[in-house]
Amino acid sequence: MQSSFRIAAYGVVWDETGRILLAKGSAKAPLPGHWFLPGGGIEHGENPRDAVIREFTEETGLTIDVVKAHDVMSAVVSGVHTNAVIFDVRVTGGRLRPERNGTTESAEWVKPADVLGTPMSPFVSAILTPEDSHAVSVPAEIKSKQSPRPTPPRKAKRGRKRRGQRFGAYGLTTDDSGRVLLARISDGYPGAGCWHLPGGGVDFGEQPTDAVVREIAEETGQQAEVLELLDVTSFRHRRAIGPEGYPLDWHGVRAIYRAHVADPSPARVVETAGGSTSESRWWDRSDLPRLKVSAALGDALRIAEDLTW
Repeated sequence: MQSSFRIAAYGVVWDETGRILLAKGSAKAPLPGHWFLPGGGIEHGENPRDAVIREFTEETGLTIDVVKAHDVMSAVVSGVHTNAVIFDVRVTGGRLRPERNGTTESAEWVKPADVLGTPMSPFVSAILTPEDSHAVSVPAEIKSKQSPRPTPPRKAKRGRKRRGQRFGAYGLTTDDSGRVLLARISDGYPGAGCWHLPGGGVDFGEQPTDAVVREIAEETGQQAEVLELLDVTSFRHRRAIGPEGYPLDWHGVRAIYRAHVADPSPARVVETAGGSTSESRWWDRSDLPRLKVSAALGDALRIAEDLTW
C-alpha cells in the first residue's frame, strides 16, 4: 500500500453547559457519518492557526480566536497518516450552520455522553477519552515506517516550483543541571552549521511524542522524557536546497516539546553517517547567545522565556 501524509488543524471549544462543538462527516468525507472536530487540512505555506480559523468558519459558520495549542497527535485512516494540531479556541461571533456542499453535513453542540459509542474520528475520541489519546490505527499491510519526505515530480510544470511539506517534532531538552541538548545541522541541509533542536519528521504511524524521543536518541544518544507541548510553529522557505540538489518550496510545521534527560551522558550522533546531524553537544544556557542557532531553536527559546527550565 502506498502511504501518504497530511497535516491538519482542528479546534476544541466547550460551552458553559459542558457541551463540545462537533461536526458530522458528509458523504464526501473520508469517514461519512462520523463526528469530527471542526477543522481540516493545512494548505501549503499556511500557518496552523490561520488554517483552523479558516476551516472552523467554513464548517460551522462561527468565527473564532485561537487560545493555545492543546495537543498534537497522529492517526492513520485509510492509508493516510494525519498529523493533527489541536487548538483550544474561543467563539467570537457568527451563526451556527452546516457547511455548504462540503465534507460535513452538520455542526452541533453535543454532550459527550450522547456521542460516546457512536462513530467518531480518532481525534474526537482522543479529546473525549484522554486515556486513549495517542492511539493510532496502522493498516496491517504496511510493514515498515515510511519517512515523510516530499516526492516532487521529476519535472515541474512550467512556471511552477517543486514543493514539499513536512510535520516534525522537536525537543527543548535539558538535564537536572539546566544544560541544553543541541544538535548541529550537517552540510548540505538548510541551516547547515546552525545549532538546532534535536528532532525531525514524524514517521508513518508514529505519534509526535514518540518521534521526538526517537529523534533525540538518534541525534544525541540520550534517552529523554517528554514533559509538555510548548507550542506549534511553522515556516516556509521558498527556495530551500537540501540533499535533493534542487530548490524546493518547503513548508514545515513543527511541534516543540519540553523534554528532560534524567541520566545524561556525553552527546553523540547515533544515526547513520550522512544524515542531517553532524554533531551534538550539551551546552550551558549562558553559552547559547553566542551560538549560531536555527530558526526552530530561536522559536523555542522565545517560547520558553517565561518558563522555569
